[in-house]
Amino acid sequence: GINAEYGIPDLRDPGNLGEMQKLFSLLLFIYTLTLLFVSTTIAHNHDEESDPGFVTCGSVVKLRNAKANHRLHSHKVTYGSGSGQQSVTAISDVDDPNSLWLIKGPHGSACKTGAPIKKGESIRLQHVLTTHFLHSHLHASPISRQQEVSCYSAANNEGDSGDNWQVHFSGESWKRTDRVRLIHDDTGRFLSTSVAHKFGHPIPGQLEVAAVSSADPTTEWVTEEGFYFVAQKD
Repeated sequence: GINAEYGIPDLRDPGNLGEMQKLFSLLLFIYTLTLLFVSTTIAHNHDEESDPGFVTCGSVVKLRNAKANHRLHSHKVTYGSGSGQQSVTAISDVDDPNSLWLIKGPHGSACKTGAPIKKGESIRLQHVLTTHFLHSHLHASPISRQQEVSCYSAANNEGDSGDNWQVHFSGESWKRTDRVRLIHDDTGRFLSTSVAHKFGHPIPGQLEVAAVSSADPTTEWVTEEGFYFVAQKD
């Protein structure tokens, strides 16, 4: 039931699991908004020359596919085939908060907040509003029949190694202007989307996101809107 004194779900009642998950998602969203305020304030008061614009651990970002010009996206819509897990798509809308992703260390390992992401480093991308992790596995994607990409979390909300993606780019540390490729650790496939693979109902106009076997122009991504922790010196 509801705690009468404070008006919040009684966490001792297993019947309140759904309410607890909603509360956790709300708290995470408030946390990310707080990070936005703090990191933006830091960035505006930081010497630009000493901060070359790195993408860092703990930052919350939107990723735009350079070829399709759509942003990586997820939502509480599950696949009707394959794994049946939470679907991942790409959308043209710039302002949708469902396109925000929190950069975390790989499964079983934390990364230091503000640490620049090195070339070849493995990360996880946690969908901010649902708290699930960008994931892939050996299911076929619904349109192109490539490897499915989903959002997933195990019961402990920590997922597994299928959430790990290596980041590859031309420099030593990931900069905000870099075109990067995300390679799935477990299967070696590249995160991709294409305007040739477009959904109809119930998510009309959104593009399929899949993992493909080789690098091509559809596998390049660029960070866009978001809030970034200023790179910390070692």
